[in-house]
Amino acid sequence: MMVKAWMAGTVAAFAVLAGTVWGLDRAFPPDLSRVASSAAEVLDRNGRLLAVTPAPGGVWRFRTEVDQVDPALVERLVATEDRRFWWHPGVDPISLVRAALQDLRAGRIVSGGSTLTMQVARLLTPRPRTVAAKLIEIGRALQLEARYGKRDILGMWLTLAPYGGNLEGVRAGALAWFGVAPRELDDAQIALLVAIPRHPETLRPDRHADRARALRDRILRADGGLLPTRRLPMPRHAVLALAASREPSRTTTLDQGLQIAVEQLAASATLALPPHASVALLIADAGTREILALASGTGGGTGGGSEGQFGAGRGDALDLTRAIRSPGSALKPFIYAMAFEGGIAGPETMLEDLPRRFGAYAPENFDRDFNGPVTMAEALQRSLNLPAVGLLNQLGPAQFLARMRGAGVALRLPNRAIGTADASLPLALGGTGITLRELTGLYAGLATDGGMAPLRLEGPPSKPQPLVSARAAGVIAGILTQAFPEGGPGSIAWKTGTSWGGRDAWAMGFDARHVAGVWVGRPDGTPLPGATGRGLALPLLARLFTLLPAAPLPTPIETLPVVRRSNNARADALRLLFPPQDSSISGDGPITLRVMGGQRPLVFLIDGDRIPSDPARREAAWQPRSAGFYRLTILDADGQAAHGAIRVRRGVSPEVPLSRPAVP
Repeated sequence: MMVKAWMAGTVAAFAVLAGTVWGLDRAFPPDLSRVASSAAEVLDRNGRLLAVTPAPGGVWRFRTEVDQVDPALVERLVATEDRRFWWHPGVDPISLVRAALQDLRAGRIVSGGSTLTMQVARLLTPRPRTVAAKLIEIGRALQLEARYGKRDILGMWLTLAPYGGNLEGVRAGALAWFGVAPRELDDAQIALLVAIPRHPETLRPDRHADRARALRDRILRADGGLLPTRRLPMPRHAVLALAASREPSRTTTLDQGLQIAVEQLAASATLALPPHASVALLIADAGTREILALASGTGGGTGGGSEGQFGAGRGDALDLTRAIRSPGSALKPFIYAMAFEGGIAGPETMLEDLPRRFGAYAPENFDRDFNGPVTMAEALQRSLNLPAVGLLNQLGPAQFLARMRGAGVALRLPNRAIGTADASLPLALGGTGITLRELTGLYAGLATDGGMAPLRLEGPPSKPQPLVSARAAGVIAGILTQAFPEGGPGSIAWKTGTSWGGRDAWAMGFDARHVAGVWVGRPDGTPLPGATGRGLALPLLARLFTLLPAAPLPTPIETLPVVRRSNNARADALRLLFPPQDSSISGDGPITLRVMGGQRPLVFLIDGDRIPSDPARREAAWQPRSAGFYRLTILDADGQAAHGAIRVRRGVSPEVPLSRPAVP
């Protein structure tokens, strides 16, 4: 009877004790907030680290699992710090007894007997090193072992172990002291990372090299060689992707090697730019629309600015791949593609590149010259303005805009209303806004099947929306395929563009696998006098393609039906363009005389008297001395002559106003 009562009492006591322990565990769970508070990471498509930002408080701490480190590090850690880790319940009685005896002999605390689990308890909630704190650590260690597995507890240690200053965890330690991931360490590096957490401030290799070397070599049982002498900066590649990140870890479509190479190219390119100019570069997979590399930032140029910022500093936040800018002539291929698709013209269709007015709009070519009859293919290759505007006029600017928007391309119009056909025609020459990402996505459609899908840094692909047919895209690809003017990686399809005043210089290119885009300009939109896409952006595009593996050329040109042909005179015939024959024109200011064709140098005569002119140009400025009738004669180097007769009047507006030229 007494035995039964004793057993019942014992069971009751254990039940009370178990209930008490359970209640305390639920009332005071371990605080894992420090483990959960990690630095933000950007990873490339293969899981390689690109960029990081610190955890709250400026601490470099990365959530680390056992599988993320070299198994040799775990083996060395357990062998050095806690040999019975895999079987004890969180507290090692043998180690505690040994530590107590050592402390009694020394008369002071020389060993705490802490297991790795007890160290984790202390790292989760740091306390002063007292007997009471040790008892709390023992209780917390038992609690952790009851709640979590051994590998989970090891992961907490690997995340929180101190490595000096604001470094916590083996990933931060490996990056700061060796510049590698914890899977890529050698034996000596592993030994140092096991040693430092014992006394992180007095074992820092950059400040206490002798102490760090001595403990490392004792753990290694050999001479481990040289120590790191300074902390390395944390990775800061792909900062544009990092800026948009809100997750602790973010896997992107970027390629680490290509990303670093593009950043280096961008940084070197800024050194040659004018003051306060910037560059933005982008490479994507033409088929999947995955962004493989992108860089953006501000350079100082040779005008006294600072070195380009690609990796740290103010330039990080300036994502110019998303800036809305004028594309100049870079949208012309899509006008031609829609014209080809709609049967308006084929590559061999002839058009006249001659002065023409579209209501109040009178565009010119960049060189203020005109070429007469040219094929549509030649007009696109040479980026002539009049043929492109003429085609857009036939397509209808509203229809062109609607097709773009229907495919998901948000062309931005100026603040002033562009509702009429006349006012909308500047779309052909850059009278709209688009981003580098959007424009590169458009060119990816030309490289593939003519469909439009946005470029992406992460997440699943979007279904391409039809823009132009695959046949029309192939025609354009064939026309644009050519060698780089200053040499480069063979022939690819490319097109340049420059907005008015040199504010935006573009170069877009593609082969069968990749599409790339370059923008150069000033972030504030002020002009870069003399800047062109061909001069500033195209050489960078050529260098981008040297970073890529060779790929097949874009789809070869496919012949489309010739719709119309011009029967006008030969393109090289010398002709007077302006003023028109027998016209009446104002003489209140200088009159620009323009001709077409002929062999330069040219001579301009008014009533038989030569007027000053640039022999290399097909125009000359003339100030009439008075009102009246004048005879115009222009002679070329081959003896051809063009004649005209005009009447100059005072106080009359010019009959044919000309607009500012657009740059190809």
